[in-house]
Amino acid sequence: MKSEIIIIGGGASGLMAAYHAARTLVDAGRSAQVTVLEKMPRPARKVMITGKGRCNFTNVKEWNEFSAHIRSKPNFVKSAFYNLPPQAVVGWFEGFGMPAVVERGDRAFPVSHHASDVVDTLVNACLSLGVKIITEAEVASIAQELPGGAFFRVMLADGQEYVCQKLIVATGGLSYPTTGSTGDGLRWAEALGHRIVPTFPSLTALVPKGYKLTEDKDLHIDRSTQLSELGQALCGIQLKNIQLSLQIEGTEADSEFGDIDFTDGGLEGPVGFQLSRKAVKALVNGSRVSLVLDLKPGVDLTELTVRVKELWAEIDKDPRSKRLREKERCRILLGKLMPWDLIPAFTAMNPGILTLERQGRTDTKVWVNLVTIAKALKAWKFDIAGHVGYERAVVTAGGVSTDDFVAKTMASRVVPGLYLCGEVLDIDADTGGYNLQLAFSTGALAGLNAAKSLMNDRYD
Repeated sequence: MKSEIIIIGGGASGLMAAYHAARTLVDAGRSAQVTVLEKMPRPARKVMITGKGRCNFTNVKEWNEFSAHIRSKPNFVKSAFYNLPPQAVVGWFEGFGMPAVVERGDRAFPVSHHASDVVDTLVNACLSLGVKIITEAEVASIAQELPGGAFFRVMLADGQEYVCQKLIVATGGLSYPTTGSTGDGLRWAEALGHRIVPTFPSLTALVPKGYKLTEDKDLHIDRSTQLSELGQALCGIQLKNIQLSLQIEGTEADSEFGDIDFTDGGLEGPVGFQLSRKAVKALVNGSRVSLVLDLKPGVDLTELTVRVKELWAEIDKDPRSKRLREKERCRILLGKLMPWDLIPAFTAMNPGILTLERQGRTDTKVWVNLVTIAKALKAWKFDIAGHVGYERAVVTAGGVSTDDFVAKTMASRVVPGLYLCGEVLDIDADTGGYNLQLAFSTGALAGLNAAKSLMNDRYD
């Protein structure tokens, strides 16, 4: 089966590549078939679960701010970004009837907050230009059919074969393999002579020591692993406006202000995700990793200590506290300093806030250490045992080396006629719409240039 341009992978980057390839051909009055091969029953399965189904599909920051959130060689995607910047992405979707809204942090969502609207818009835009989207078409292998890569042969798992002049690989990375991202593109690219930057999960849950019931020393701790008593005490708690610092071998490596979530996977949320890339990379390299939580970043330790002592004095003067034991008074104090449901885990992980003094054979005195409480509020330490793997990681760090591709076209320097885009490349960014924007931008540039190259070949 013949198609002039084939895109393997019907995700965000693949569909945007297909649209721009077809758009370029149509605008030039050229007749050529663009075909998307998607191995899942429906295209863009990963887009459907983005943003918990709400789909934060881009971030409308300008390049200087946007690029600070790209974690691997931002200059490589600069041309793609300017070819299809975030505001143009918003305009593109709105032009196809999907209104958007920009929320906190410059994050753009469909007004409906339904990811299905994003997927439907991508698919319908492609179909409107005659793109063929073939689902349940699992590619088994690709090969250069003629010396010099004059065209490609694409073999499907069911025995069907396709040939094309230009091939775009948009298969994604390794994250969320149930959506179809199983690293196929990485293997094909390597087989064709491209270098691979070692991969690891990014934007994933970090698992504190003692959070899960596991004796396994493997850094990959599956999300389904049973929670410990500590994990159960923390799971479900959301903390806002905190400071979280990453320590590698005891030295601070990064710090972020914002929100975190404790989930069945571990420590997540926007700030947890931001720090997870460096944390996972350090763990993989054999380093000791810790997270230090500051529950009161708006005040320094001295001010907080004074405040804790003032609150304790108020509790001591309250007539209702007269018959309460020190442990109960301490709980009241902590309840004035943090959410009530956080207290059990806080006291369990910071036992120094209470001191037991034996005053006789049967008599003990409990002392509440106010300075220790203040210190723990400012520096609650979580040693990290491991991380959730690709099964629930938002993106894959690493991938096919961008050194082997031309930034202005997404074309391979190794194999003529081959283009890569999206997460299969060594491209990843922070959470907040950045990764989908990179997928759209690199996909659009790959599709545009594959079509231009096709027309130039025909003209020649």
